[in-house]
Amino acid sequence: MIKREFSVVLQNEGRLIYGDALVTITRIKMSADLGIAYIYLSVYNAMYKQEVIKMMWENLSRLRGELGKRIRKQVRTIPMLKFFIDDTLDEVEHIDQLFSQLDHEEEKYRSMKEAIEIRKKQEDEIEDADL
Repeated sequence: MIKREFSVVLQNEGRLIYGDALVTITRIKMSADLGIAYIYLSVYNAMYKQEVIKMMWENLSRLRGELGKRIRKQVRTIPMLKFFIDDTLDEVEHIDQLFSQLDHEEEKYRSMKEAIEIRKKQEDEIEDADL
């Protein structure tokens, strides 16, 4: 519920806070007493991701207030919000690039290996023809 409602808050208030950056909530973890919401965000279209998080911290009371308006009938207390950058998608992209590089390197060696196999077959055919 917090994730859904805070997403709406970011859609409504986000552009006023951090401009053209695209911020998505990847996950939210709640403390045991539901008093703290640890919000993990992915930030795109921004030169410095940490600056976007800094702007959100500067507007924390505004964001928490907007969230409170949306969920106050469903919870006893509005949780404190803590923001973190989630670099998981960036890491996945980096690993994909590494795998692509490995595949490209493997293709070089594979084609040489195939060339050697073809040459051996041709030599075997020539030997068979001579017999």
